[in-house]
Amino acid sequence: MALLNRTIDCPFCGHATHLTVEVTDDDQDYTEDCSNCCNPMHIRVHKDQQHHKVQLFIDADDEQYY
Repeated sequence: MALLNRTIDCPFCGHATHLTVEVTDDDQDYTEDCSNCCNPMHIRVHKDQQHHKVQLFIDADDEQYY
């Protein structure tokens, strides 16, 4: 298990936010509130075993997925 530290921009207010993610073999999908505007950010983490990379996706929690 590893920790990934990234600085991300809030999709609502653009505020730079420090994010620490625990990287596991399973994909993660969760919501975390922005420390500046308190809006919920949707965070998805995918560990790409084949390319030895971790993909991090950040978007607004109120967006709809089809």
